[in-house]
Amino acid sequence: TMKWAFVVCAMVALSECLIQVPLEKGKSARELLEEQGLWEEYRHKYPYNPMAKFDQRFVVANEPMTNDADLSYYGVISIGTPPQSFRVIFDTGSSNLWVPSIYCSSTACMNHDRYNPGKSSTYKYNGSPLDIRYGTGSMTGFLAYDTVTVGGLPVTNQIFGCSTTEAAFMQYMRADGILGLAYPRLSASGATPVFDNMMKEGKFNSVPAFLHSNSQQGSVVTFGGINPNHYYGPITWIPLSNELYWQITVDSVTVNGQVVACNGGCQAIVDTGTSLIVGPQSSISNINSRLGASSQNGDCVFPCQTFLNPPYLTSDSKSSPQSFPQSQYYGCRTGDSLWILGDVFIRQYYSIFNRAQNMVGLAKAR
Repeated sequence: TMKWAFVVCAMVALSECLIQVPLEKGKSARELLEEQGLWEEYRHKYPYNPMAKFDQRFVVANEPMTNDADLSYYGVISIGTPPQSFRVIFDTGSSNLWVPSIYCSSTACMNHDRYNPGKSSTYKYNGSPLDIRYGTGSMTGFLAYDTVTVGGLPVTNQIFGCSTTEAAFMQYMRADGILGLAYPRLSASGATPVFDNMMKEGKFNSVPAFLHSNSQQGSVVTFGGINPNHYYGPITWIPLSNELYWQITVDSVTVNGQVVACNGGCQAIVDTGTSLIVGPQSSISNINSRLGASSQNGDCVFPCQTFLNPPYLTSDSKSSPQSFPQSQYYGCRTGDSLWILGDVFIRQYYSIFNRAQNMVGLAKAR
């Protein structure tokens, strides 16, 4: 069974009202390209650098993103009056909301839904430029204001990005845009994130909860509180080490009781906008060696029976087992000391992103 559950909270409490947005697991860009026999050409033309998203050089001026070909979960929001619908990735590794606009003629925009400000009576002009850097290429556009509705919950005068150009690889992505759930300091052009405006308006006590499974349907993001039906056992709370991303301190990574990585502690970002697991090359190589992994197209692949004795991630003196339910596992080749715990990790946990107390909570997902 493969499940992913996480929550972003303003308060650790179950709200009187839960607003739910169904999530769908569609085909990833990799799957679509493999079906067309184009994956080999694509991965060489648009090499994936997962660490580019967390390049500190981009924090102030731009919102860094990456061309992750394995992202496949998205939900539907609407913008404008009357509403215009868009499929977005709910991303804890970025802070801006952006969607394609009718002023974008890039190939990547033409096969996605595009926002038309002329058809919305609540649109307000801003015009400030927006530049979102990718591992290769970029998205450029402008900022605007309009009513953004998430799960039937309207957020008025929400600032968001409208793309005017998009990198070519975006044409293979199922989602139209991104809804970021990280901290305001990360937001490009000083745009207030949707999450923060929701809290300011006092519409609910906590934001959002996800329940992912490997099936196409059945996943959900819940605005309004922690849902005990989505997890079992205790919640392990880990304080943030950097209130920019959802960054925590990891004490060690062990296999069969032996420390194989992160000896003496390391920093990790829990990121729903990254599909796999990323770490320093030497550490990833050591884990792969212990697990008998083989390399395929730059990813590390191993048989499922390997995970009868999976690696364990230990943080804050409490053990959080990681069972690696998927066979794909990505090791960063840059040698960066930062780890990224993406979907492969998060699927196993009901993960709580608590803004009130600046902590990440982990509990086993049902």
